[in-house]
Amino acid sequence: MRVLDGGLVTTVQDTGRYGHYHIGMPPSGAMDQFAHTVGNWLVGNDDSDATLEMTYMGADVEFEDDAVFAVTGADMDPSLEDEPVPTWTAVRAEAGDTLSFEFATEGARSYLAVAGGIDVEPVMESRSTYTLIGIGGHEGRSLEEGDELPIGEAAADADEMVGTSIGEESRPDYSTTEINVVMGLCDYRLTDEGRRRFLDADWTVSDEADRVGYRFEGPDITDMFEEREQPFGAGPDVTNVVDLGYPVGSIQMAGQPIILMRDAVTGGGYVTVGTVVSPERDALAQCRTHNTVDFNAVDVEEALEIRRERDDLLEEIRGSL
Repeated sequence: MRVLDGGLVTTVQDTGRYGHYHIGMPPSGAMDQFAHTVGNWLVGNDDSDATLEMTYMGADVEFEDDAVFAVTGADMDPSLEDEPVPTWTAVRAEAGDTLSFEFATEGARSYLAVAGGIDVEPVMESRSTYTLIGIGGHEGRSLEEGDELPIGEAAADADEMVGTSIGEESRPDYSTTEINVVMGLCDYRLTDEGRRRFLDADWTVSDEADRVGYRFEGPDITDMFEEREQPFGAGPDVTNVVDLGYPVGSIQMAGQPIILMRDAVTGGGYVTVGTVVSPERDALAQCRTHNTVDFNAVDVEEALEIRRERDDLLEEIRGSL
């Protein structure tokens, strides 16, 4: 598959690079794991196969061989040889066909899955691109005009998948404005009023929102921290703590909230007051700049139930294909 136009930011991603957090290596991988996974299933791939993640504006690619592909996630008005392509559906392309995309009309990230997967060389057991240090994917970077991507061997039944689709009722709603979070690890640093203000506020996605982290703009709550004498090892700022680990989805308070995403650092000395429930990081990854969201606190049991519901939906989709 040859890249004719790399779009705004297009990278190779899979389910992630796990098992290396202790040496400071984040997982990377698809920001919207649901869209990535379903796209792979639609073309007969395993969910761990690599796809192209396109942000805001998709890439234009030419298929050098016959292929089966599916486009999921944000709607970027895909077209094959200038003919509209249905999303969340397996489609056949012939050798020489060009697949093109426009700016996203909803959501922020779209996924292109091709039967056989994007067959770049794995790095640390993953094909995901981590651009901050330039590893994985295609030369560790976003795609550019002229790049050529190898495609793996398609499953024997890939051609039979053509026309397969998932129903509207199973597709995500990218207009979601409420994000569920589990409060902690360090929300004890907030006063009761600070916690209330954080949860009651409308937060706007700033221009600084990418694979590393989503920064939000809203009310100043830096004056809503408990007064204390900073312990040895913590910085002098009220939002500093002694260094701790940052799970993906951590809500870091460094002035305004920053939700740490899949390419974020794995630890540091800023307080984290909550963590986004894992399935809802997919919805967050589809939030566009200047969109407004609010955070809803749930307990661990509620968070697990949200995850079970997402897993049940995926199982239902898997069983229908």
